[in-house]
Amino acid sequence: MPDIFGVIADATRRDILQLLLERHLRDEEISVSEIVGNLEISQPTVSKHLKVLREAELVTVREDGQHRFYSLDPEPLEMIEDFVIPFLSAGFDTEVTVEYLSEDGERVAGPDSADPFGDEGEVLSEEAAAAAEKIGRAAALAEHRVKELVARFKLRG
Repeated sequence: MPDIFGVIADATRRDILQLLLERHLRDEEISVSEIVGNLEISQPTVSKHLKVLREAELVTVREDGQHRFYSLDPEPLEMIEDFVIPFLSAGFDTEVTVEYLSEDGERVAGPDSADPFGDEGEVLSEEAAAAAEKIGRAAALAEHRVKELVARFKLRG
């Protein structure tokens, strides 16, 4: 597989990826002739760049007779996201502070304290623990998306 950074370094390929993204968001494909028309570059040039994008597995192609229809496969771009986000979010404080409150709103000891509830450390039932784990995963995903949006905002700003 080609180096993904080298593949997206080319401005024409980034323009093609942008077109493909617009179609991807609408769950549509795009033909080579539509790409040529939108970017106002030659068909051989578009075909050359699409070949590079195919080899990098950034696009998929569906053939219908002599026509080819392209779709974006954004998954390989996640490698770039994984690499870049830590640099863009450096310096952001993402530590979460958790307080445990009673039904009256008073602060109580959390599950890490020494047996605060007298039940040998079990604070949540299995069902509640499973739900809490799902919530934790959703929160982690949300944090990742927020960092991503902040990074994109910084790039535009």
